[in-house]
Amino acid sequence: MLKNYFKIAWRNIVRHKAHSIINISGLSVGIGACLLIFVILKFELSFNKFNKNFDDIYHLVTKQTAEDGINYNPGVSVPALDALRIDFPQVKFAALTSSYGSQMTVSGTDDKKFIEPIGVFFMEPQFFDIFQTRWLNGSKEVLSQPNMVVITKAIATKYFGDWNTAMGKTIKMDNTLTLRVAGIVEDAPSNSDIPLKIMVSYITWKQSGKTYSYNNDWGSISSNHQIFLQLPRNLSRQKFEAQLVGFTKKNLTDKRAARTHLAQPLAEMHFDTLIGNTLGDHSTSKATISTLTFIAILIILMASINFINLSTAQSVGRSKEVGIRKVLGSTRKQLVAQVIGETTLVIAFSVILAVVIAKIALPYLKNISSVPDDIGLINTDTAIFLVCTMLAVIVLSGIYPALVISGFKPVAALKNKITAASIGGIPLRRALVVAQFAIAQLLIIGTIVAVNQMNFVNEADLGFNKNAVLVIPGYTDSVSLSKVNSFKQQILQNPNVKATSFASDAPSSENNWGSNFYFDGSPKDVSFTVFLKFADADYFKTFGLKFAAGKGYDESDTARQAVVNETLVHKLGIRNAEEAIGKTIKIGSGRWMPITGVVKDFKTNSLRDAVKPTFITSAKSNWSQVAVKIQTKNLSKTVKDIQQLWEKTYPEYAYNGYFLDENIAQFYRQENQLALVYKIFAAIAIFISCLGLYGLVSFMAVQRTKEVGVRKVLGASVFNIVLLFSKEFMILISVAFLIAMPLAWYIMSGWLQNFAYRIPLTAGVFVLAIVSSIAIAWLTVGYKALRAAMVNPVKSLRSE
Repeated sequence: MLKNYFKIAWRNIVRHKAHSIINISGLSVGIGACLLIFVILKFELSFNKFNKNFDDIYHLVTKQTAEDGINYNPGVSVPALDALRIDFPQVKFAALTSSYGSQMTVSGTDDKKFIEPIGVFFMEPQFFDIFQTRWLNGSKEVLSQPNMVVITKAIATKYFGDWNTAMGKTIKMDNTLTLRVAGIVEDAPSNSDIPLKIMVSYITWKQSGKTYSYNNDWGSISSNHQIFLQLPRNLSRQKFEAQLVGFTKKNLTDKRAARTHLAQPLAEMHFDTLIGNTLGDHSTSKATISTLTFIAILIILMASINFINLSTAQSVGRSKEVGIRKVLGSTRKQLVAQVIGETTLVIAFSVILAVVIAKIALPYLKNISSVPDDIGLINTDTAIFLVCTMLAVIVLSGIYPALVISGFKPVAALKNKITAASIGGIPLRRALVVAQFAIAQLLIIGTIVAVNQMNFVNEADLGFNKNAVLVIPGYTDSVSLSKVNSFKQQILQNPNVKATSFASDAPSSENNWGSNFYFDGSPKDVSFTVFLKFADADYFKTFGLKFAAGKGYDESDTARQAVVNETLVHKLGIRNAEEAIGKTIKIGSGRWMPITGVVKDFKTNSLRDAVKPTFITSAKSNWSQVAVKIQTKNLSKTVKDIQQLWEKTYPEYAYNGYFLDENIAQFYRQENQLALVYKIFAAIAIFISCLGLYGLVSFMAVQRTKEVGVRKVLGASVFNIVLLFSKEFMILISVAFLIAMPLAWYIMSGWLQNFAYRIPLTAGVFVLAIVSSIAIAWLTVGYKALRAAMVNPVKSLRSE
């Protein structure tokens, strides 16, 4: 019997080719899209779970409460490490310090140089007591000795050709430290928030002191210095955090800010957007995970709605078949099984085609997510997902049409009295069409808002000129700093160079170097934090910063004068920027400096953040990069000339220049990816909606052939016939818009709250969404309706 069901199912699929193609196309695109979303979600949700003691590992973070608000820092002060081990002997602790953009020079005939943006750490051997790693050579004990380095297999192969020959070789770090390779470990998984590449012994960092900003002071916190811990099973997180309150009070003497420490579960580290993960190259917010999941569910629902609508509409044509089967003794249960069998066959074809579509699209997945290039598609998890999806779609799509078809009365069916109206379900089909277009319009509105916001972000006035500014990361060792003036004079001789400046960072950067400060001779420090930038006197000219009052400071190698921004002035209670000129300011325990100028506010970080109170002064020891403003003509040649000059002046360092505007664009990588996700899935939603709409109109055209013929004979125009087919769908789309609009407003308003600077949600966004939806529906319905209206009524009525 089962074989017979599938044989008949196959015949029905072949007989109704158009109906089958529409169903299979919609389902395969929908399931394929959901499969790709599943691959992304599986990768993101797997972060750090490969660790054996995943549930017991925590990341110690710092929470500081001051008058200007609450600040979180992933870092912990250096002396806290030893104190924690004394007060909590039952807990395993391990510290590491990140070194970003370090240069590694491999000794040899050509002294190969490599820049490592991430993955370089000064690390304690205890780290490997918490995080299990496979050792290919050596052991963790080597990290208790100075000037020792452990590298991964991939780095060893990259540096030395064959990882087996790497042991005992030397690597020079930043032309400062000479390190001996004493261990090799397996590569860190791609789903790790701690991307281990190069691990230098922690004691080497302590002995390097000033070069790598080692500061054994309770009051100093750097996000680069982080502590991980593993709690014993008999100590809960809540109890440990309660004990940390007393620990902090006992050791911290600075009362200016109330400081506490929190134990962040390793499971939350990848999804944190409040504290910030500074170790890996990306994190993913839980809102993004929820959005992707929501979109996947909506797409599957849309494809299922198509199937239900077309199957119930098509069932009228099968009324005689059902009537005969019932007369010959078929039970309702058997008819339900037959329809479910047909549904299963269609969905099985759709799943196979969906896998093919996903396989083709997989290489492009990195454009909308941060998945690795070698991520796989077919594995046990995706197989289970496909089976579950297939069963869910069978239940969603097959049950209702099966109940409708199996419920036909045999007498009415054999007398051909079954019509689309008589089988009922028209209100349900209308509701399903409304639901389908509500989903499509929700995604259309989301797309419009996301694209407009990202256009606003990318084109926003940042308060300085970011275009055609080449930034070259440099180094702050004494030899490099001694060449600053010579390099600057030579680069300015290039006629295509407008200006150049050495600085700690660009006006907009990820730098959040903050400090307490004193103002106008007061012995008491100000109640909020000021954020620091160090630059030479040409900084303001190079970046096109504008002054609200005063001027820049004089050229100096040390901090003697200062420039502040408008936000700092206003937070100090000074209304007029002119009043700040000549007043004195002091950073921490430094010297008092006169304020020579107030710059107009510029965006200090990304547009997610408000402008911070900022202090700029000259301190040559902190100049870690050079910015070069270039004329746009002959751009590539000028960059090449600058690179050659850099390599000539600093032969010991690799050139690693980049354009500032490209770097700023990276601030919004995740948001740009999400905007692209909205675009793609809005297009998929429109495609599926149009397929369903086309199928329904096609069915209506066949069912109402004679009605159209009669209307034309009685004088109806082509426009009247097209309107006959279209008006109901226009009403349904309008109802769908009324449902989608408030939901879209709520969701996208929440998303926009992530930005301190954002576009308003105006009526134009929603008008554009409804107009585009109606236009798409008209194009879909109009084509088929126009063909039906153009048919000669003689042909339509001939059988009468």
